[in-house]
Amino acid sequence: MLKLYFNRLVITLFCFVSLFFISSAQAEQVVVYSARIEQLIKPMFDAFTRDTGIKVRYTTDKEGALLARLKAEGKHTPADMLITADAGNLWQASNLGLLKPVTSEILSTNIPEHLRDPGNTWFGLSIRARTLVYNTNKLKPADLLSYEDLAQPKWKNHLCLRTSKKVYNQSLVAMMIAEHGEAETEKIVRGWVANLATDPLSDDTRAMEFVAAGRCDVTVVNTYYYGRLMKKNPSLPLAVFWPNQESSGVHVNISGAGITRHSNNEPAAIKLLEYLSSAKAQNLFADVNMEYPVNPAIAPDANVAAWGSFKQNPMNLAKAGELQAAAVKLMDRAGYR
Repeated sequence: MLKLYFNRLVITLFCFVSLFFISSAQAEQVVVYSARIEQLIKPMFDAFTRDTGIKVRYTTDKEGALLARLKAEGKHTPADMLITADAGNLWQASNLGLLKPVTSEILSTNIPEHLRDPGNTWFGLSIRARTLVYNTNKLKPADLLSYEDLAQPKWKNHLCLRTSKKVYNQSLVAMMIAEHGEAETEKIVRGWVANLATDPLSDDTRAMEFVAAGRCDVTVVNTYYYGRLMKKNPSLPLAVFWPNQESSGVHVNISGAGITRHSNNEPAAIKLLEYLSSAKAQNLFADVNMEYPVNPAIAPDANVAAWGSFKQNPMNLAKAGELQAAAVKLMDRAGYR
């Protein structure tokens, strides 16, 4: 009888210890839904696992599909973190109740206030500036001034723009509404449309190719598209101009992340989010896509730094989400397709 009792005790202890280690192993794993492609996120996740022992499983897809998936999965979602580009998308995820507030002194220290949600549901991790790129054979920096100036009649048939259907332009116009109001912003956007040298183009790279070919003189793009294009063809007659330096500053946006509302591993997920804002990870996160670190203590990659320094617009990027619907309607009224 004593032997039987002892055997049962051993089996019970074995089961308990096994369950403990299984639970611990599960706790030491973070599941990420990412709208950034694998090659842009895997280096950071691998570094995080090496430094902490916490594994990262991830799924990549378009931001719309990921938001729909999180909403459909509800409390049963396996995801602990959402990573996506553009504050408008992050704001939407928060507005849908898909993200939870995070209290972290590390994140508050590493990430400037205007690049994180006022309610701390999402945080910027890298900066992409939406700036002007011009043909150096046709223009000089002194010819350029601001986003608003591109609406002046002097730019008629000299401007190229990407389609208004892309969230990057929607966020730019949303931030302009926050700064100027709808009436003035609509006047500016109508001026842009009147000055187009061709119909709106499919992407930023195509717009720069038109500028380089002399089919227009100036366009508005995210800086990393400029970096990619010039890396492939450094002889193109293109250069960056930082607009609005005497006023509000360059419109910036972010790639960022938030912890999902129904995360099963919130402590480990927060640890990953804090890690991505740290000095060790910031260059990895930004450099791989030729973006700027969101942490102001970290210098950008030398190739990015070569484009020069600039003043950012300090307005909180939550406005890009709050006013996105208004921006879409405004661009439609102004004939910007």
